[in-house]
Amino acid sequence: MILNHTKTNCEHDQTKSLKVQHRVLTRMSATGAMPPSPPERSMSRDSQDSMEDYWSEVRNIEEDCQGGQEEMIERSSMDEVELEEAWLHEAGLSTLVSGTLTDSPAEALLSTLTRSQAAMVKKRLDNYTQTMRKRNKQPIRHVRDVFSTTAEHTPPVSSNGQIAPKLPHWTPPKAHQPCQAFRPVESSVKECQMEVYILSFEEPYSEGVTAHRKGRDCHDCQRIRKGDKDLPKFQIVTPKQGLTRVHDLSSEDIKKIACISLIELTTFYDALGIELKRNRMVRKTGIFGVPLTTLLENDQKKFPGSKVPLVFKKLLSKLEQTGLQTEGILRVPGSASRVKHLRQELDTKFYEDRFDWEQVRHNDAAGLLKMFIRELPHPLLTQQHMPAFTAAQNIPSTKHQLQALHLLILLLPEVNRDTLKALLEFLNKVVAYEEKNRMSLWNVSMIVAPNLFTSRDKTTRQEEMQGAAGAAHLVRLLIIYQDLLWTVPCFLISHVRKMNEAAMSKKTPSSEKTKRKLLRRRNTDREKEKSEVTDLREGVIRVQAPLHAKVSMAIQLDNETRARDVMARFDFENGQGSRSLSRRQKCFLFEVGGNIGERCLHPDTHLLEVYRVNPHCEWILKSRTT
Repeated sequence: MILNHTKTNCEHDQTKSLKVQHRVLTRMSATGAMPPSPPERSMSRDSQDSMEDYWSEVRNIEEDCQGGQEEMIERSSMDEVELEEAWLHEAGLSTLVSGTLTDSPAEALLSTLTRSQAAMVKKRLDNYTQTMRKRNKQPIRHVRDVFSTTAEHTPPVSSNGQIAPKLPHWTPPKAHQPCQAFRPVESSVKECQMEVYILSFEEPYSEGVTAHRKGRDCHDCQRIRKGDKDLPKFQIVTPKQGLTRVHDLSSEDIKKIACISLIELTTFYDALGIELKRNRMVRKTGIFGVPLTTLLENDQKKFPGSKVPLVFKKLLSKLEQTGLQTEGILRVPGSASRVKHLRQELDTKFYEDRFDWEQVRHNDAAGLLKMFIRELPHPLLTQQHMPAFTAAQNIPSTKHQLQALHLLILLLPEVNRDTLKALLEFLNKVVAYEEKNRMSLWNVSMIVAPNLFTSRDKTTRQEEMQGAAGAAHLVRLLIIYQDLLWTVPCFLISHVRKMNEAAMSKKTPSSEKTKRKLLRRRNTDREKEKSEVTDLREGVIRVQAPLHAKVSMAIQLDNETRARDVMARFDFENGQGSRSLSRRQKCFLFEVGGNIGERCLHPDTHLLEVYRVNPHCEWILKSRTT
């Protein structure tokens, strides 16, 4: 009894100390005694009150962790060689140091990079080479031998002593001065007025920070206060080739998007003066500690095509059915003993279809949902990219924070990205019922942030407190801009097209026999096309529609022809009615082959623009698989 009493007193003292530290830090920030945490200069009274939600959630997490249910993991830092090797591997450039670059996907990737991106690759490879030289204490050719400006005839040697092919020369940009907004400034920063900001996907984000490089005042750097209604409105410039969602692309093209996104993110952070760190993958098991990939593999055996673990979808569904209009949902914890019991039952009965969902109350479901996210062996935002997510808190500009998050979302593994999307869609519904559940966007962000961002490393309480508001702000951006974040920028699509074109140009027939075979096949295909349509002139495409009665149609493109026009024409040709309407809702026009794997076209896509950038693709009207 004395021990329990002592323990209770300790917890009370810890909670009291936590509140005192929070008040002190808030007071210091307000008086200018310490620099406030980016991206805001000051908090509104509502935001300060909402901090209590954050620390209440932290206390709940700490109570759940008592008894050894969750082991705190020390940071497993990577040495320089491991860091660079991991970066090169994930960027699809591991062959730069293996000596097998010729005709590899890395060569195609390098040919698409901008000047700044190539300079970043050179910098990472230089660091790798220098570190390997120190480790091995033997002569290793420097990276300048790979990115050589002279016409040397001796092939460069990679870090492992193998012959490495030369890469195109890229001259890195001159060193730049950071933008004034990235330095500590007086608190009398002019607040920007609410207006609509144009967000273009045409050029790489790293190329759009020239104002920072030249040290000029930058409108993008104006700090945004954190009231729920103070976030800027961003309007996307819709390209004529159409907006592309993540699930519109083939899995192979998405892998290429991830490689380019990592290179672009690293270049972007470097331009902003933000250090990009990386964590080692850490493996851990537990009751709820099953990897997302394992859960999804089990689910797909029963439900092929599943994208999100079934247990996660069930928890979200339970909350949507019973909790959206409940006051304090997500904030008010369920019974700790009940949540523990339900977790154990889920672990043993869920895949046997014996778990009784009727016994789960909405507060229990909220507790189980947060526990599921928190106890994943690999964080939902991934262990290796968590430092990059955290570093985004240090970017003062909301626009640039959004761009960093955009690239990071595209870097996530597919199951992580789909699970995060399902979570954000649910959180958006919670905020939509704010009048009933009393959970504002800021409240929800404060509750969710500790479960997504609480570090498993040994950090000081002050470090955690200083990052609390920044973490919640990132969650808020993820919720409110989620539709934008799942759109693939067209500058990345352009990279993929160039990569595929470069790869195709390397595929030459290996023998004269193969050449003759391919020539006969091409002539046969041409004769077939002529028999199908005798007037397939420039700008005329043939659309295949295997699910329609009229399975093929030649269409003359003009500057106004859009994907929706083709879809409507097939519906008209096959008769109007409920059946055709149903088909039109399920069928979309796809761009297949040529310099893209497969892309589902947005209904507003201008087809002539797509035809010009990919004249050799096939056009297919079919249903989506997702």
